[in-house]
Amino acid sequence: MTSAIGRRDIEEVREVIRPYVRVTPVVAVNGGDFGLAPFPITLKLELLQHSGSFKARGACTNLLTRKIPDAGVVAASGGNHGVAVAYAAMRLGVRAKIFVPTISSSAKIARIRAYGAELEVGGERYADALTASVAWVERSGALPVHAFDQRETLLGQGTLGLELSEQASLDTVLVAVGGGGLIGGIAAWYAGRTGAARTRVIGVEPELAPTLTEALKAGRPVDAPAGGIAADSLAPRRVGELMFPIARDHVAKVLLVSDDAIRQAQEVLWTATRIVAEPGGAAAFAALLSGAYTPSAGERVGVVICGGNSTAVDFDHA
Repeated sequence: MTSAIGRRDIEEVREVIRPYVRVTPVVAVNGGDFGLAPFPITLKLELLQHSGSFKARGACTNLLTRKIPDAGVVAASGGNHGVAVAYAAMRLGVRAKIFVPTISSSAKIARIRAYGAELEVGGERYADALTASVAWVERSGALPVHAFDQRETLLGQGTLGLELSEQASLDTVLVAVGGGGLIGGIAAWYAGRTGAARTRVIGVEPELAPTLTEALKAGRPVDAPAGGIAADSLAPRRVGELMFPIARDHVAKVLLVSDDAIRQAQEVLWTATRIVAEPGGAAAFAALLSGAYTPSAGERVGVVICGGNSTAVDFDHA
């Protein structure tokens, strides 16, 4: 249990959002499938979620548990959160305005528009989109739906941890980190387990966007570099205030992986399993493939493949 969110809260939210999100599958593979030592790996295929990423869970939680004004909702996003809010708004018949930076991928921009949200593209990074969205809230009175630093968002992402715990018995779960909503929710779920061996939650960040790494060094959320191949999903400049104490107390460690390792993870996931993961979605798997994380003998490892909003199977892009 954490002061921000607990297991009962996550269980209640799961029931609220159940009609609007998918139970995404897991697939059991072996390290030998990827040229690694033979150890069991469970891949959580959250890229098959509505909107193409785990973000649908938090977006639906926000729209289903908060009062929506006539002006609708507004979100700032590197891409996936915007897609998810647009999806939730479409399902619930709510007006949505989404702000994304110019680095947002064409696949994500196209999905936002396909779901019928009003879209504005501007600024270079997520922080620029966030500033624009705050100004829109002040002008319009729309409800802001934060990508990670919102209790409802954390609760929604925590349902992934609940779901995974029902699907597989794991010693360790590797989770990509951007603003920290996903790892915060998952860590809150596993932190509250009783009567069983504790499942370790380990974060994985791009070397060029070490938001949680820098926060843990400083003892609080601080600005960090926000670049790299996964900048449209894992580079918000700093982690959320709400998730930080959860991560500090319940995330076992945070690993850094290079852009080259992320690209290789994308390629290997496609070659060996025909999984098309976007860079941020492949980051956690990159920790295994690159050797940043090496399981011990008999360790049962889970990896969250958290997003798949890619335009094509083409891994030669920069």
